[in-house]
Amino acid sequence: MHASGFSVCFFIALVGFSCAKNEPPDIELTKPSNTVLKAEHQWPVSFGFGRTATKKEIDSLNIEVGPDGIGLPPGSGTVNEGRIIYAAKCAACHGKNGKEGPEDILVAPYGASNPFKYGEAVGIGNYWPYATTLYDYINRAMPFNAPGSLTSAEVYHLTAFLLYRNRLIDSTFIVRADNLSSIQMPARKLFVNDDRQGGPGIR
Repeated sequence: MHASGFSVCFFIALVGFSCAKNEPPDIELTKPSNTVLKAEHQWPVSFGFGRTATKKEIDSLNIEVGPDGIGLPPGSGTVNEGRIIYAAKCAACHGKNGKEGPEDILVAPYGASNPFKYGEAVGIGNYWPYATTLYDYINRAMPFNAPGSLTSAEVYHLTAFLLYRNRLIDSTFIVRADNLSSIQMPARKLFVNDDRQGGPGIR
């Protein structure tokens, strides 16, 4: 046999292959309920990275708020305080009055425009179905350059101000965790459940 060919066969034999049949080596497996390679090939119990998250850390990420207000933290907000915070942290993107942009229009009272007519303004007052969604969205996503940086009090104040600007509450109304879900959004009636049972548009 040529020297180089012998070397190749010898190397293959060392790693467990048959030079004649070219078959892979037998690999011992454990029971089917835990099908892993034998001990020297099993995954370690831990890779040694990080640590177990604390309950406080996990709870800090559990911030969703439902339409019924479940998930809202204790707190309250007023229109006047919200006006000040809005000017400082929101107006640059949404405009002085919530209409100018350059980002999404926030102020569009119901009846002032038709949200389903192309080209008309669509905002909180004429499109959003739940007042609690306002708190939830501001809390998790705003301001754009520092999402999650607002305190719960600031979010309540902004929620109150924007509801007022959309003519959904008066200037003296104090938004709280226990009354936000009771605010009726006019556009809620425009949303219907999709009860279709089949067809090409249903997956």
